[in-house]
Amino acid sequence: MEKNNYQGAQQQPIGSGFNAKSTANDVIQNIDLTGKTAIVTGGNTGIGLETTRILAAAGATVIVAARDIDKAKKNLEGISNIEIAAMDLMSPASIDAFAENFVASGRPLHLLINNAGIMWVPLRRDERAIESQLATNYLALFQLSSRLWLSLKKANGARVVNVSSHGHHFAPFNFDDPNFLHREYETLQGYGQSKTAVNLFSMELDARGQSAHIRSYAVHPGSIGGTELDREAPLELFQKMGFVDADGNMLPEVAASLKTIPQGAATTVWCATSPMLDHIGGVYCEDGDIAVVSSDITAQKGVHPYSLDETNAKRLWKLTEEMTGIRFNP
Repeated sequence: MEKNNYQGAQQQPIGSGFNAKSTANDVIQNIDLTGKTAIVTGGNTGIGLETTRILAAAGATVIVAARDIDKAKKNLEGISNIEIAAMDLMSPASIDAFAENFVASGRPLHLLINNAGIMWVPLRRDERAIESQLATNYLALFQLSSRLWLSLKKANGARVVNVSSHGHHFAPFNFDDPNFLHREYETLQGYGQSKTAVNLFSMELDARGQSAHIRSYAVHPGSIGGTELDREAPLELFQKMGFVDADGNMLPEVAASLKTIPQGAATTVWCATSPMLDHIGGVYCEDGDIAVVSSDITAQKGVHPYSLDETNAKRLWKLTEEMTGIRFNP
């Protein structure tokens, strides 16, 4: 009988042998994905591109869902086993169209990597008046996972990997005002609650999906240099957080703590492919292993207990169905 991860019941490291320095290539050694199909959102830049490259090299057919097709074609040039399809995570209609096309192909979906996300953005809303980080980082992956559920079931042993962040420590999910309609907008509060939502969803999806042989994981990739995540961040925000000096230069100790992109993609790939997780799911992982439970944000390690709470997870699922208009019954 499979177990859930409510209240962190399975939330402890399992001695994977990997660590913060391990790369995506390290964690996939001796794993053959020939005949498997994967979807990677945002799989043409940053750690998404590395995830795509590694999965394809291991034999998987990888469908890259990208907003900018021309950019994706350029970035993915030379990589075999790749398909590119348009999808905008801020557009529910675009998500539906992408999913409908894939389901219509009749293919099983073995790996769904919900990698794409945004951070450090000013207040924006989608067509439903939903705050952009909540819409992109969480509601989009709820919608995509639900629309692809038949294809995931068809794989008879699929995994859903949702990229989260240690930034979930910035904020619990605000059930009273998730869209900042009655409180002042603060970008890191928006980011934090969106990633807390990802953790709660990953845990609940795993609990609901086990009977269909579908497991789900939340991943903290680490702080990574060389991605596009900070493209809209104002310099003052990095100064306030102690990342850069008065001239905008990154502090040496901060630079030394950053992961490379291959290191940043490692935990995603580990969760997607490791046989060590065949009977474990719903967990939050970092540095190539299951993370510890910790409420200490200064430690830069661990998952906060409020994002492992069963009551929060079930409440969020119900609210998400109301916000999206999608009834998702795995």
